[in-house]
Amino acid sequence: MKSFTALLLCSLPFGLQAQLNKPATNYVTISSGESEKEIIYKAAHVTPSPRQLRWQKLELTAFFHFGVNTFTDKEWGDGKEDEKVFNPTALDAKQWVKTVKEAGFKQVIITAKHHDGFCLWPSKYTAHSVKQSPWKNGKGDVVKEVSDACRELNIGFGVYLSPWDRNSALYGTEAYNDYFVNQLTELLTQYGRVDEVWFDGANGEGPNGKKQVYDFNRWYELIRRLQPTATIAIMGPDVRWVGTETGRGREMEWSVIPADPNMMAKIAGDSQKDVAFAPTGDKRENDLGSRDKIRNAHGLVWYPAETDVSIRPGWFYHTKEDSKVKTPQQLFDIYFSSVGRNGVLLLNIPPNREGRLSEYDVKNLQRFKQLMDRTFQQNLAKNAVIKCANGMNTHAMTDGKYETYFTTKGQDTTATIELTFPSAQTFNILSLQENIAVGQRIESFVLEYKEANEWKKITEGSTVGYKRLLLFNAVNAKQVRLSILSSRLNPTLSEFGLYKGD
Repeated sequence: MKSFTALLLCSLPFGLQAQLNKPATNYVTISSGESEKEIIYKAAHVTPSPRQLRWQKLELTAFFHFGVNTFTDKEWGDGKEDEKVFNPTALDAKQWVKTVKEAGFKQVIITAKHHDGFCLWPSKYTAHSVKQSPWKNGKGDVVKEVSDACRELNIGFGVYLSPWDRNSALYGTEAYNDYFVNQLTELLTQYGRVDEVWFDGANGEGPNGKKQVYDFNRWYELIRRLQPTATIAIMGPDVRWVGTETGRGREMEWSVIPADPNMMAKIAGDSQKDVAFAPTGDKRENDLGSRDKIRNAHGLVWYPAETDVSIRPGWFYHTKEDSKVKTPQQLFDIYFSSVGRNGVLLLNIPPNREGRLSEYDVKNLQRFKQLMDRTFQQNLAKNAVIKCANGMNTHAMTDGKYETYFTTKGQDTTATIELTFPSAQTFNILSLQENIAVGQRIESFVLEYKEANEWKKITEGSTVGYKRLLLFNAVNAKQVRLSILSSRLNPTLSEFGLYKGD
């Protein structure tokens, strides 16, 4: 018997068959006149690049906002700071990295240069850096200390380099793009492997009163050449900003979204091996990738969301905010609304003037990790007998292996997965994971439990993606079923979890 893919390909135009027989990519073009069926087929087969898949699996990454603002008690510096204000008395980058790793984080990003232009490494292209500070008699290098700590503790290392520079007299001229590339080259060649490069969209005036036209394409080419495994985030082609700084993602978060004109200029003709584009347009709508959004698209790209928030009200350390550090429960809730909504959480934990993470931040991170461990230590679904009439590999949903997955037979795009426990179980959390290496497909689902021979709804959702977490009032039941109501081709589930939280 022919496979489902072969049967569907036979029903498609020859040109489309040829395109879809190519290896999966993180983008696809759509020709004028293609049917919704053809577009959905393409959307179901857009998959993350290896660097995007690695990034998604991190789940938790940490931001370290640190610099002259730490010592001037500001959020945005003006570039006129005296370099001598930067003088941490007990800087310990290993303490930063060790703390976040023990809290479950897999990668960190250091603000190598913020909008003030002050460099945390001794850049040879400016005097506005640590080499002019009293810290270590001008011989220090914060970026090196962080990268060394990451290598020692086996955790990912990333750099933030602000495109806006309020100190450089070159900002607002073509020469600034050379200056920026020179500094970026230093960061990409002097500190070993770089796993993420983070650009924001800040574009204010420089000392000459002018704004800069950023040469994004040149930056991307440099990163791809010098650090080909690094994801380029927010103003970059690999990862987009979720749209807020609250730690909350969308209820319906599609990683496959329509390509905007700038993206299409890069992918048109399917000639690019490794497409890199500067994002344009507003991507803060509640719906970015539903069928309504993609049916008129000219192309589709895998462009996942990063959800950022600070553990404090501000992004840099301020003593007055020691009493306002987010509680373990607040961090737990943020995990559900970021990672649990198909995103990666970028949590900022700013070092203090000593050059250490504050005891307030450290304690709450430790308690957050304890809460996470306690909540997710036992997947109750592992004790259930699982049945699905049209399903394959049902055991894969509870084997703890992301690469193995459940799917449906033939051309079935819906499924009803029933779980029967030896005795009634109490739970209040649903965890679902799709195998996004195959594609993001599930469009809607509902979870129910059986009471007196009647099925009653517990909760429901739209997209799943890498991970979907739903918290609800506790239910005690012996029989549960998950119904996948709509999917772009055959749905996949890598993991199915039911948990009892506090």
